Amino acid sequence: MRKLRGRSIKVRPIAEAPRVDCGDAPVDPYRRSLYSPAELYDVGPYTASLDARTYAWFQTSPTPQATLAQALHDHAIDEALTAWVAGRRLVGVMGGHDLDRSSARYADAARLGWMLGRQHVVATGGGPGAMEAANLGGFLAGSSRDDLAVTVASLAAVPSVHPSVDQWAAKAMTVIDGVAGRDSLGIPTWFYGHEPPNLFATAIAKYFRNATREAILLQVCDAGIVFLPGAGGTVQEIFQDACENYYAAPESVAPMVLVGTTYWTETLPAWPLLRALARGRAMESHVHLVETVDQAAELF
Repeated sequence: MRKLRGRSIKVRPIAEAPRVDCGDAPVDPYRRSLYSPAELYDVGPYTASLDARTYAWFQTSPTPQATLAQALHDHAIDEALTAWVAGRRLVGVMGGHDLDRSSARYADAARLGWMLGRQHVVATGGGPGAMEAANLGGFLAGSSRDDLAVTVASLAAVPSVHPSVDQWAAKAMTVIDGVAGRDSLGIPTWFYGHEPPNLFATAIAKYFRNATREAILLQVCDAGIVFLPGAGGTVQEIFQDACENYYAAPESVAPMVLVGTTYWTETLPAWPLLRALARGRAMESHVHLVETVDQAAELF
């Protein structure tokens, strides 16, 4: 039984379901654990990996068997995630997927993950950009701030998944090789399979259905969520999370922190609407607009 924002959802164990023929699905629809980076990047090059093979299969015309396999798989991941989050306090970091590793904003997101990860488990959408940076910070939360800065500078040598996912992933592997990092969670989706999962999430709950993934990502972040500058996906997450808090019992409201005053009041003015929505509700004292990631981390 998982409690989400003041209500309980019962998840039936996948082991109780009768096994059916799921055709040629590249993933196990009855799996019992979350993915690891090594499992998704099982072979090289990336186009031959389990992650890429699954995305290619997902893009083919659906058959009844394939649709069933995807539904069973997502149920299994949901069950595995329920077990994984038990006893952990999660804080989410949401932001754009296209942040360059060499950018100041990437370094800020990594530093945010590092600060939050010292007391919480960092959870993200599991992709590149700000998501990768925050997972990196959470992964290295047991290391020094200087070590984090050196790592970010090293990653900047391969700034993006373009033109080569293989080079991007290989550079990340040099960071995690031999390092006993802290737990960090990524919740990506094959719906956006063109965005490869980052390797700094030690546990990866990858779903086929994006709607399921979005809802679960927000719900498991019981310690609250920080929203870095982003575009359509981040704005969607802000107001989906706001809806959860709007109807939540007062004791279940989780903090929402938007970083970037000008961005969220002028570039994409989500803050005025969020503040108006929260007025007079239990969530009003839990929504914040700050200028820096350091100020955001101080609220947790």
